[in-house]
Amino acid sequence: MALLQINQITFQYPDAPTEALRDVSLMVNEGEFIAICGPSGSGKSTLLRLMKRECAPHGRLDGTIRYQGIPLKELPPKTTATAIGMVFQDPDNQIVMETVMEELLFGLENIGLDTLTMRKKIAEIVHFFGLEPLLDRPTYELSGGQKQLINLASVLLMEPRILLLDEPTSQLDPIAAKDFLNMLRRMNEELGIAVVIVEHRLEDVWPIADRVVLLHEGRVIYDDPPHKAATFLASKADDAFFDYLPSASRLFLHYAATNQNSRLPITVKEARSWIKGLTVRVKEASTQVVHERMKPVVLETKNIDFQYEKGKPRILDRLSFSLYENEKLAIVGGNGSGKSTMLKVLAGLLKPQRGKVVYQGRKTTGHIHPDIAYMPQNPRLYFSEESVKLELEKAAHDSPLSPETKQHIIDEWGLAALGDRHPYDLSGGEMQKLVFACLLLRGPRVMLIDEPTKGLDPESKKQFGEWLNRFSWRGMSFVIVTHDIEFAADYADRVGMLFRGEVTAMADAAAFFKGNAFYTTSINRITRGVSAPEVSTLKEAYVTWDVQNGSP
Repeated sequence: MALLQINQITFQYPDAPTEALRDVSLMVNEGEFIAICGPSGSGKSTLLRLMKRECAPHGRLDGTIRYQGIPLKELPPKTTATAIGMVFQDPDNQIVMETVMEELLFGLENIGLDTLTMRKKIAEIVHFFGLEPLLDRPTYELSGGQKQLINLASVLLMEPRILLLDEPTSQLDPIAAKDFLNMLRRMNEELGIAVVIVEHRLEDVWPIADRVVLLHEGRVIYDDPPHKAATFLASKADDAFFDYLPSASRLFLHYAATNQNSRLPITVKEARSWIKGLTVRVKEASTQVVHERMKPVVLETKNIDFQYEKGKPRILDRLSFSLYENEKLAIVGGNGSGKSTMLKVLAGLLKPQRGKVVYQGRKTTGHIHPDIAYMPQNPRLYFSEESVKLELEKAAHDSPLSPETKQHIIDEWGLAALGDRHPYDLSGGEMQKLVFACLLLRGPRVMLIDEPTKGLDPESKKQFGEWLNRFSWRGMSFVIVTHDIEFAADYADRVGMLFRGEVTAMADAAAFFKGNAFYTTSINRITRGVSAPEVSTLKEAYVTWDVQNGSP
């Protein structure tokens, strides 16, 4: 018998014109690791929340969800609280106590455990996760990765049989994300806890999953082990789902699509093994595209220092860099390195203690300039109206854009159909799209964007990247703070790393990611140190490689 069985459920939100889920059936067996993926708005988060009774959304539900054969609604509250755990996308939304120790104790106290049992459980989980240095720390001082680790530890203290995770790495830097996923795999293998994860970091999740479930328009369209799922998606070359394939698979298909005897690689290790059988040279006519730096400087920082409290370490320390006209500049760095703070200083939301921000040759006055738009990491912070339609109308009210251009922006992001929905009722990806459109409707010259691809599926990421290209060609400039290394490599002109309060290692995107051990792409890991020329993106391989032997 399955641990959790979902049988033909259909779910519709109140006043929604269509169902969010349609005739969905899914089984979660003991100790399985299941990855759920699909376009934004396809019902992934809704499905996950329905599996956790306390988090289930309001609406009409048909069909049944059973835990060990018993309908969820009939289970005792203590069983549902402990047997099925959940970790959310935003770590701040789950933490409720002031210190790490209090946070770890919170759930145990609420289910009425005695002091001795709680002490034993806390000691065990602290050793398992290596949390000793954090126990007395205030939770608000923790980095995003540390907060998410505390959330995971707090849920595991309840000894769940099933762990549900909704894009848990979306706000984590590449190193913290890999550590978190490795912890999940270890917990799954050593403790036998079933894992159901909704995640867009497919490069890292597919190799550790037992099954991949694809959702589209509220329906399950495929459910199989990763290699079989990859083969299925490989047949969808003209379909949006093709971009869900790991980079290793797409590289293979480009050069060995006719080789029916080889197994489709989905990991870096498998792809490196395949490449060893190739003869690859650099095309004679290929040239590396170098970012043009002779363009005018639009925005620059000059020796900026910033700290939140006197006597505390500086978050920004002599920060100096320039943004050029119609440039896409990506800034990467670890959680807590000051990237979001930097954007707020550039936007005029925070005032530096020293230094200045200069826009088009003039020092900014500490207020948001009408030519500069700022998108926060949490899109909820942007919304103030009761519907999507009202948000769009507010953004477009004093815009210099023509009515035709405004309508094109709304139609391009598919927002017209969401007009009557409350912004908070949208999926994470839909929220991101709404904020993009609202900012664009204002007609800015410079956009400061914090984690733009958080919550976006691969197709939406490509759409957003193409949108960046199109508007940079029209003269707009961008500073993009991101943990999405693959996206930065594909679409940024230059990339810099924020470290110890200043931007270091600034370089053209193609050069920046080569040679890095952690802050680099899957394709770079695949091609480094093998017979093929080293590249950092699929596009670079397609443009520069001359493959003499397309079969291993």
